[in-house]
Amino acid sequence: MTGTTLDDYTDRYARRVRGMTASEIRALFAVASRPEVVSLAGGAPYIAALPLDAVGEMLGRLGSEHGVTTLQYGIGQGTLELRERICEVMSLSGIDAACGASPEDVVVTVGGQQALDLVARLFLDPGDVVLAEGPTYVGALGVFQAAQAQVVHVPMDADGLIPEALETAIADLARAGRRVKFLYTIPTYQNPTGVTLSEERRERVLDICERAGLLVIEDDPYGQLGFEGEAPAPLRARRRDGVFYLSTFSKTFAPGLRVGWILAPHAVRDKLVIASEAQILCPSGYAQAAVATYLGTMPWRQQLKVYREVYRERRDAMLDALADLMPEGTSWTTPAGGLFVWATLPDGLDSKAMMPRAIAARVAYVPGTGFYADGTGTGAMRLNFSFPPPERIREGVRRLAGVMEQEIATRRVFGAVGGAAGRRGRPGSDVPGPDLA
Repeated sequence: MTGTTLDDYTDRYARRVRGMTASEIRALFAVASRPEVVSLAGGAPYIAALPLDAVGEMLGRLGSEHGVTTLQYGIGQGTLELRERICEVMSLSGIDAACGASPEDVVVTVGGQQALDLVARLFLDPGDVVLAEGPTYVGALGVFQAAQAQVVHVPMDADGLIPEALETAIADLARAGRRVKFLYTIPTYQNPTGVTLSEERRERVLDICERAGLLVIEDDPYGQLGFEGEAPAPLRARRRDGVFYLSTFSKTFAPGLRVGWILAPHAVRDKLVIASEAQILCPSGYAQAAVATYLGTMPWRQQLKVYREVYRERRDAMLDALADLMPEGTSWTTPAGGLFVWATLPDGLDSKAMMPRAIAARVAYVPGTGFYADGTGTGAMRLNFSFPPPERIREGVRRLAGVMEQEIATRRVFGAVGGAAGRRGRPGSDVPGPDLA
């Protein structure tokens, strides 16, 4: 007996499409955007903190005074002006000419998401293995899934990716005859946990990957959004060979412009450009000019400080609300930067099953399952603090705590209902190691 489908094209799709599923975050947007819902779900920056009048005037001039060039086709690698500005931005984190950073090796992309897709297109064959933190960025999981690769998660704890677990994963996969292509990592203010890989572990992780012959894909959207001093130097600032550095202006300027980049080893640069041209021909000249002009004419370093202060205040509001309102048995990370807190629920609660009741209570979050390739993570959730103001954050946490209290009370009366399998939610909770709380 065969099943039925409303999709008349099911038998015609390419094999790589068959496993595609909708992002749990995207699926929430329609509901979470309602004004009555306090959304702790998305990862949107607080664009209102920008000098929007000045930015608007700048964008107008790019069309009226420079439209002949900004509205025209461009080159696949991106404009030299923007690539030079990108090198200035990277130098703030220690990625400079001394460690081989050059405009010639920068490829401009349509946001960080295209950067991930280009790397996958270049290096992943069906059946290859990608190692990634558990949990990890949901958008990366979608890219690797589309490339028909398998993601194997490496546990984390309060200091980030656990080097011993990375060595074990590499050895286990080698014994099984599996081909591991690279480690994908967000070492600084990680999405979704907010955890930062410690200084000492950065060198160990790089050494392990070098010995194993693994490439390292370092995704760094949040590194300049630290609240408590300087972040550790990126992996790319420490090693030149075998480390690809990906970043974006979506979190530090404007996500709507969709401008990101890859700093790649010189030998790979041309192949990245060819792959990008096959996808999009060239990145938007207008968007590139907007970012380059912003970096060249506006006080963007001061704007980074504004963002840090805004997000620190909102991070503190969330942590205070969690401490005051969350039921016993709940734990959470304390991020030193970025946009997210990762909360681990009391035993027995299922963040995915609880989601409809949270929406009914007019609060939204992202269930932890969205950040694991294997569907685990039911015992955790990602909470965003960058977009709502502090009073809305506290109200959202109050509503969420009320939903959780009801869930706990229901369990006491009726017992556990589902959610036991695949509970993993606290990074490192399935291996010995310190708690993230």
